Amino acid sequence: MTTLNQLKFRNSFSQLPEAFYTRQSANPLTNPRLVCISQPAADLIELDTSCTSLNQLCEITSGNDTCPSFATLAMVYSGHQFGSYNPQLGDGRGLLLGEVQTAQQENWDLYLKGSGTTPYSRFGDGRAVLRSCIREFLCSEAMQHLGIPTTRALCVTTSDTPVYRETEERGSTLLRLARTHIRFGHFEYFYYTRQHDLLKALADYTIGQYFPQLVNDSDKYLLLFQEVISKTALMVAHWQAAGFAHGVMNTDNMSILGETFDYGPFGFQDDFDWNYICNHSDYSGRYAFSQQPDISYWNCGRLAQALLPLIDETEPLQTIIDQYPQLYSSHYTRLMTRKLGLTLVEDEDPELIKSLLQLLQNEHCDYTLFFRALCYFAPDTPLPDYLQTLQQEPLLRWLSTYAERLKRNLTDNPARSQAMRQVNPKFILRNYLAQQTIEQAEQGNYKPIEELLSVLESPYDEHPESEHFAAAPPDWGKKLEISCSS
Repeated sequence: MTTLNQLKFRNSFSQLPEAFYTRQSANPLTNPRLVCISQPAADLIELDTSCTSLNQLCEITSGNDTCPSFATLAMVYSGHQFGSYNPQLGDGRGLLLGEVQTAQQENWDLYLKGSGTTPYSRFGDGRAVLRSCIREFLCSEAMQHLGIPTTRALCVTTSDTPVYRETEERGSTLLRLARTHIRFGHFEYFYYTRQHDLLKALADYTIGQYFPQLVNDSDKYLLLFQEVISKTALMVAHWQAAGFAHGVMNTDNMSILGETFDYGPFGFQDDFDWNYICNHSDYSGRYAFSQQPDISYWNCGRLAQALLPLIDETEPLQTIIDQYPQLYSSHYTRLMTRKLGLTLVEDEDPELIKSLLQLLQNEHCDYTLFFRALCYFAPDTPLPDYLQTLQQEPLLRWLSTYAERLKRNLTDNPARSQAMRQVNPKFILRNYLAQQTIEQAEQGNYKPIEELLSVLESPYDEHPESEHFAAAPPDWGKKLEISCSS
C-alpha cells in the first residue's frame, strides 16, 4: 500500500490534443476535513489509509495540495439533455486528476467532483455540497456490492467554504474512481463541431485503451459501437432488475463502458411504481423508471449518429442498434428469473415476470421486501411474514402459477432459497436512509455514514444488529423529492 503521491500514474488522456480539454487546477477549500472513505475502493488502487496518508488525501481533495504525477484537466464534451442537444457542456465542476496504474495493470481515473469553476461551468460556481457528495459516495459503493456496473467513490471531503443553493451549505468534494470518464457526449461534441479528425482520434484512443482486441480489425468502429451498446443494455437491465432509477439519463451521463455514471437525483423503488419519477425536475417523466430501457436505446442512437463520419455506410450501424431491444430483454429476463430462483429460462417466464410486476404495482408492494420475502416461500408452507401483509387473493393466484413453475426447476427449495438470497438484497440505499445520514453529517456526525455503508457493502447478508436499515420506509420517506442541483 502507498500514499497518493507514490502511486503510479500514466495520464494517457492528457496526451490527446488540447482540443479535448483545458488544463486546470482545483480551487482550494477552507479548513477541509475528511468525511468518509471506502476501504474497498482504496484497495482498488492500493492506497494506504493510515492517518498520514489520509491527511495528504484530505489536502489534495480539498485543492490545497497536488501530486506531481497528476495531469489535472477539465474535459470538453456536449450531449443531449432531456432530449435537446446542448452544444458545449464539459467538466463544469470536476477535474480529471490523473490515471492510476496498479500493480495488476489495472487503470483507474481519479476524478475530483466539486473542485471549482472551469471554462465549462456555464455561470455555475463549480462546487458541490455535502449532501450530493454523500449520496453519490453511498450509492456508488452500494451499486458495486449489488453487482451493478458502476463507477466507484473513494472519499468525501467537506470544508467551511460557503456554497449557496436554496440555503448556505458547505463546499465539499467527492473523489470518484472510474475506468474511464469518456461519455457518449464526447463523441457528439466532435461530430457536431465537424472536427472529424479529432472524432477519429477519440475513437482510436477509446479502442486502444478499453477495447485493444479491436485495434487491428478493419471494422473496429462498428465493433466499438457493438461493444458499447452491449454494455449499456446490460447496465440498464441491472437497473431495472434492482428497481433503480437514475433520474438524468442525458447522453453526457452515459459512459462508453456501460457503468453507472454521475449520480444525481437517483432513487431505488420503495412501493413499486412502474412509472416512478425520482427527479422532481423531470416534469414530463422522460426519465421515469419505465422509460429507462427506451431512453438508453435512444441514447445509443445518438452515439450511432456521432460515429457516422467514421463508417462508410449507415446500414451496418442500423443493424447493430436494431439488436438493442433484444439484448436488453434477454439480459433483463435472465436477471429477473434469477431473482425468482429459476435455473433455466422458459418461454413463459417473461409473462410470469410481467404478471408479478403488475401485482406489485396494484398492491403497492415494497419491491425489495417482496423479493427478499419470496426467497423464503415454499409451496404448501405458511407464507413469509411480509407476504402475509398483502391482499391474499391476487397474491395467491400468482404464487399458484409460480409454484407450478417451480416444479420444473432444477433445484430443490432449500437450494433455491439460498440462491435467491444471493441476488435479492436485504439492504438497499433508500432515499430516507440517505437523508437521515446526510442530516447527521451536516451536524458534524459522520458515524452514521460508516454504519450505513457497512450493510451496503454486504447487502445480501442478514446483519441482525442492523435490522432498522432493512425496514419498510416511513410514509414521509417514500415521498422525498430529489433534484439535479447540488
